[in-house]
Amino acid sequence: MPLDDADLTTYVSRVRMVGDLGGGPVKRLPGFKKGRHSVPDSLSPATRAFFGRRCEEHVGPEAEEWFQRARAELSYKRKELTLEVTSPHAVLTAKDFIFEIAYALSPDDPAHFEGRQTLYDVQPGCLGGEAFEQLFAGQFSEIVFDLTKGVSVEAVIDAVEELDGATGLQVDYPSDCSNCVLTVEGVEADVHCDGGSLSMRFVRAGGPSELIEAFAALRHAFRLSKKTALAGLLE
Repeated sequence: MPLDDADLTTYVSRVRMVGDLGGGPVKRLPGFKKGRHSVPDSLSPATRAFFGRRCEEHVGPEAEEWFQRARAELSYKRKELTLEVTSPHAVLTAKDFIFEIAYALSPDDPAHFEGRQTLYDVQPGCLGGEAFEQLFAGQFSEIVFDLTKGVSVEAVIDAVEELDGATGLQVDYPSDCSNCVLTVEGVEADVHCDGGSLSMRFVRAGGPSELIEAFAALRHAFRLSKKTALAGLLE
């Protein structure tokens, strides 16, 4: 189910699909030399720069593999596909989409790293295409909608609580109301709202069209409400 143009221009500035690349101990990176390098124990410009250098032999080959797969499977010509690697990041820019790979030191444990991959600026004609869907099959577990004007988290919480469960929508939130998590009866996904974006996080990773199709069920629950904070959020 492709998204309508009106949705993107009125409420959403960008749609991103995000997947987990995993990670591991920094000392296991190909560029880390035991006895010569020290494992990071804090987050700082110096440790981030160190990680970027050590990660180069990890992210470079991975990004090159994506370049070759996209070129072959989507039949791109030289001018239609470029790859830029600036470790620990890589950006694959195609005429139909942009795909990013990014690794970083874990904020909870700088001795370890974690990675994310992000697909965005996808041209509508790509969605549902066999080659495109096959290329990105099973890669994403989150679809993120960056909101054009933002939304009050408190207003979203109040709107859901006033529904009193009538639509199957439930909401949880911390005491400072800095964000909230919405759940919908019958939908195996959590919806996270922080005011600037809305993200739908799935239990199982899927391809681009799978995520958009699953989003339809959530959208229906929002449309059942006439509350401004909800009705305009995902209409």
